[in-house]
Amino acid sequence: MNISSDQLARMIDHTLLRPEATRDEVEKVCEEGRCFNFATVCVNPAWVSLASKLLKGTGVKVNAVIGFPFGATMIDVKVFETKRVLSNGAEEIDMVMNFGAFRSGDLELVKEELRSVVDITREHNVVSKIIIETCYLTQMEKIKACQLVMDCGANFVKTSTGFGTSGATVEDVKLLRQVVDHKIGIKASGGIRTYDDAVKMIHAGASRIGSSAGVNILRASPSNR
Repeated sequence: MNISSDQLARMIDHTLLRPEATRDEVEKVCEEGRCFNFATVCVNPAWVSLASKLLKGTGVKVNAVIGFPFGATMIDVKVFETKRVLSNGAEEIDMVMNFGAFRSGDLELVKEELRSVVDITREHNVVSKIIIETCYLTQMEKIKACQLVMDCGANFVKTSTGFGTSGATVEDVKLLRQVVDHKIGIKASGGIRTYDDAVKMIHAGASRIGSSAGVNILRASPSNR
């Protein structure tokens, strides 16, 4: 499968989620998002309003993270955070599943939080992605988590926050694609730093790539050499 640099750009969520990131860095990542026509620029909630103003009219969406990076936030807090970033201009939502509760077997809590947030995104016609943090899950848990994500009506299952013990792997992306088939999208994130990394994930089944190295990935594309 040949992927042009334009096609690849529209599959990348250009990301800046470091807690120490400054306003200047947020402005830079938004300018890069505009110049390279990425799918989205992904930022922490505090920067959504600024990113929305900078990207207005560019076709590049603002992507906000919810319950990030640990997922260990109460449901009503995740709901409030989702509503707040939407009011500030977010057009896509990446929510971290409470994977501690999931691993404890408290599936009713996990179902409730997923549905609570996804229902809000659907009301606003906004794309939802659920981060399951694959590095902490067994093979069977990954399968079950994917099923919960599909059941709640989310648009994507996402591998990782990039803040766990490891990020996306080709093996995990292949597994997730087998489970969800083509019913929902798969976002691979965490540790994807090169063009070859991105292409491997896409060939494995990823339909979106999350990376803070989006510019370097595109510049290494054969069509730009």
